[in-house]
Amino acid sequence: MKKLKIILHSKCFSFLLLLLFFCSCLLSYLFPKTSKLNPNQSSFSGTITAFQIEGDFLSIDLKGSEKIKGNYYFTTLEEKNQFSKNYALGDTITITGTWKRPNKNTVPNLFNYQQYLARNNIFYIMSIDTIQKEKASSSLFYRVKNWIGKRIEEKPEKGYYNAFFLGDTSQIEDSIFKTYQENGISHLFAISGMHISFFSGLLLFLFRKIGLKENIRYFLTIFFLFFYMILSGSSPSVSRAVVFFLFLYINKIQKLELSTLKILFFTFCLFGIIHPNIIWEVGFQYSYLVSFALILFQEKKKEQNSSYFLSVFKISIISFLIGLPITLFYFYQINVFSIFYNVFFVPFVSFLLFPTAFLSFCFSFLEPIFSLLVFILEKSSWFCSYFFSFSKLIFGKPDIWFFLAYYFCFFLCFSLQKKIGFFLLLLVLGIQYFFSFLFPSNYLLMIDVGQGDSILIHANHQNILIDTGGKIDYPKEQWQQRNTNTITDYTLVPLLKSLGIRKLDSLILTHGDYDHMGESISLLHQFLVEKVILNQGEFNDLELELITLLEKKKIPYYQNVKQFHFGKIPFYFLNTRIYASENDNSNVIYTILEGKKILLMGDAEREKEMDLLKKYDLDNIDILKVGHHGSKTSSSIEWINKISPKYSLISVGKNNRYGHPNEEVLKNLKNSIIYRTDLDGSILIKFQKHQLEIKTYPLE
Repeated sequence: MKKLKIILHSKCFSFLLLLLFFCSCLLSYLFPKTSKLNPNQSSFSGTITAFQIEGDFLSIDLKGSEKIKGNYYFTTLEEKNQFSKNYALGDTITITGTWKRPNKNTVPNLFNYQQYLARNNIFYIMSIDTIQKEKASSSLFYRVKNWIGKRIEEKPEKGYYNAFFLGDTSQIEDSIFKTYQENGISHLFAISGMHISFFSGLLLFLFRKIGLKENIRYFLTIFFLFFYMILSGSSPSVSRAVVFFLFLYINKIQKLELSTLKILFFTFCLFGIIHPNIIWEVGFQYSYLVSFALILFQEKKKEQNSSYFLSVFKISIISFLIGLPITLFYFYQINVFSIFYNVFFVPFVSFLLFPTAFLSFCFSFLEPIFSLLVFILEKSSWFCSYFFSFSKLIFGKPDIWFFLAYYFCFFLCFSLQKKIGFFLLLLVLGIQYFFSFLFPSNYLLMIDVGQGDSILIHANHQNILIDTGGKIDYPKEQWQQRNTNTITDYTLVPLLKSLGIRKLDSLILTHGDYDHMGESISLLHQFLVEKVILNQGEFNDLELELITLLEKKKIPYYQNVKQFHFGKIPFYFLNTRIYASENDNSNVIYTILEGKKILLMGDAEREKEMDLLKKYDLDNIDILKVGHHGSKTSSSIEWINKISPKYSLISVGKNNRYGHPNEEVLKNLKNSIIYRTDLDGSILIKFQKHQLEIKTYPLE
């Protein structure tokens, strides 16, 4: 034992452990795991490890020769009820269907579903045609998990029971969970060290009360903790907390005299060596960074002998600051008031809500108390989110330089150079916050919104969004990390925030069709818009609904505009006359950005194209947004030959039912370089000294 103590305390052992950690991560990066599945096989057998039913949609996780995901749509209510009744976790099933690769993000900065699954060793998704049960589960673990799941389904606040017992927050109402995220308290619903501390403390207390010896108490507690870890999905935060508790126990019993910080270091390296991809998980990053910071400054807090709430406040400040770069990387904004919110919400959840969840699960008569606590929590979070919305600061998605500079300055703040460190920390934050103003760039981004249009133009510090899209075409299996099924929630708002955009100087709607302005009302509810420009002609019901909201919010709007200046950049609206067709009444926009001619056609069709040829002298267009998604009703050969576009952008949904873009249109554009959102994803065009830099974000 003495030799073991010497080894664990030696610097050589720590260095070797760290070296193994880096080697494991490097090998995992250079030689990533790949699938051994044959995509030509139409069936797969495996054990159900998780499933979720949302409406008529079933998402199921299977573990067989490797891990896969499957998706299935119930055709009848009876079929859906039969599945819920006859299938359970741990059952072995055989599914048949068609394989496909998970999609990447086709919009810059947003969630990469393919990468996320690959890091969890899932490489294929099956669109299921049939499901056949082979045998029921005989595993004690799955029986317990199924029993808990059935008990939870009977509870009135099942979303919170699922979060605390199984680590699943998906059943908490989207609008409510969004307030938790905005207030910076969503981490309280991820099973972590807080929950493990409560659970282990409760078990040790009960075992002591019944007279068990210390070694037996700890052995049983560790056994239950590991069972609970597996039960809740073995998330990085709960795994760290359980293994950390185990090491603390070994350190105490064997009298190894290891510091808490060294034990944390050992667990960090151990997880990295065994499962190197875990370092990419946000829960792992938060968990270790926050734990490291709190342990590092623990002695200083003890010396100050602070009151409980002052200690919570200090812990909240340190947790907020140490996790800030990660928060910005994944969510692009911070809530500065979350430091104060945690002083209330952390004790409320830790000492009231979480314990009551366990008690009310065991004793049903306590459920009204638990429901009351949930009500208080939800209303408090909504109040903070609604009345203190100004506390949310959008920074954009940071680059690696920010991480390095920020953490260097952060640790300077707690060294001998506190004042210099604090000043530099504010400077780094200021540079990130005003990055687009300090380092301006002009770009046009055609956003992949499926079968619709949405174009973002950023020029001379002005942000103009032209159309919003209207109907989401993304597969349901991509609904991850609390994203809902609207383009505003899923794409537009996250994208704008990731680019550091805090407001739209103008929202231009080319016309009143749903696939062009269907998300405008939702966007106005969630994002600051200075003004709105509408097209010519009579307003339809959707436009009238939008105008009602604009008047309520006192946002100015304009119609039949001929010219608008955004900073020093003029936007010309090429109107001709009023048409019977809503498509021909589209705003056709012409502008010149850094010497490049840009023409955006909306859904204008051939009749308007001919009128434009008669009224305007348009030629040698550099960038054309092709009219009406490449429909045969637009882009006539006469029109294309006259304007002679160098680059043609077509916004169109993958495998859309309209057959866009039309083959004749593509033939008309043969002398132009064509980019399509169904093939190329979003198309980013940067304007740099009269040169164009074009980047695409395809699915593959």
